[in-house]
Amino acid sequence: MQDRRADVASRIKTHLEMVLSPFGGGNVAQGMRYATLGGKRVRAMLVMESARLHGVSDDRSIWPATGIEAMHAYSLVHDDLPCMDDDDMRRGQPTVHVKWDQATAVLVGDALQSLAFELVAHPDGAATPEARAELVLKLARAAGGQGMVLGQALDIAAETADVPLTLEEITMLQSGKTGALIEWSATSGAVMAGADITPMQIYARALGLAFQIQDDVIDVTGSAEAAGKAVGKDAAAGKATFVSLLGLDAAKTRAAHLVDQACDALSVYDKDADTLRQIARFVIARKT
Repeated sequence: MQDRRADVASRIKTHLEMVLSPFGGGNVAQGMRYATLGGKRVRAMLVMESARLHGVSDDRSIWPATGIEAMHAYSLVHDDLPCMDDDDMRRGQPTVHVKWDQATAVLVGDALQSLAFELVAHPDGAATPEARAELVLKLARAAGGQGMVLGQALDIAAETADVPLTLEEITMLQSGKTGALIEWSATSGAVMAGADITPMQIYARALGLAFQIQDDVIDVTGSAEAAGKAVGKDAAAGKATFVSLLGLDAAKTRAAHLVDQACDALSVYDKDADTLRQIARFVIARKT
């Protein structure tokens, strides 16, 4: 999987450089390039591997794969703002509003969000207009007030709630905040090919929850240097997390069981889905 991860990361970097080259050298354009540097590229990997699994070439899947990375970067830029999670570091570097200012960060996020839809809708991506339209529709739902934005709103509300969230409520929150874009990424290959999305949907829902549990584990056990961002913020704020409700060992066990479920969902693809299985295992082994 490491070779494939490196290949995808290189392709995404090159593609981002190409699509951002016409944007010029202003602060917003610079901020867009800055915000999309680095990262694990898990979402892009899921797009390109699910596409490969369904017979879609890398030359086509690179468009929605780059699009989801732009969408993810937008979410991080806005999430880091003082009015949201108020973080000064991201991926080991100053956040966009720290390097520039808050107004620039808002505009950078806005521009990245619109770029995401542009890339997903690009005619060099999915081969048919129907598939491109379906990808855009699903992304709008995953990223918006029924998905990621809803999850973020619930997370903010939880910070000032009188009663901590229950495990069921946290699971619902995270299915939007983290899980929605992961599900979109993992099912996009089937959408591009006009195939049944059900196996990839089951895989993605288990994977998305495992991803968030591991984030909670890293927040407790990790270091700011390794994570590239502040850790321990949830505990300091008294927020309920999977770790605070389940305990550290039980949270790790839950994440491992979810990865097993995700891998089992890929049985219909046999060995062709081995890279996707490795991605699932990587999700709970990562330190950042």
